[in-house]
Amino acid sequence: MPRMPKYLKREWAFFLGGCGRKKYNPLCRKCERSCKQSFRAVVILCTQYKSKRSIKNERQSEQLRL
Repeated sequence: MPRMPKYLKREWAFFLGGCGRKKYNPLCRKCERSCKQSFRAVVILCTQYKSKRSIKNERQSEQLRL
């Protein structure tokens, strides 16, 4: 792997892991989109990802309304 210049290291500092390689969030690794997030970030909103918990909670809240 080629070495990264200093200006790129500064630019990608939030994404670089301990070994100096770019690391993405586990939810974003297999995603095809270019909106990848850092492994350090907590995913708050992603248009493509819907957790099983949120779907389950939506169903329960619909049942309570009926």
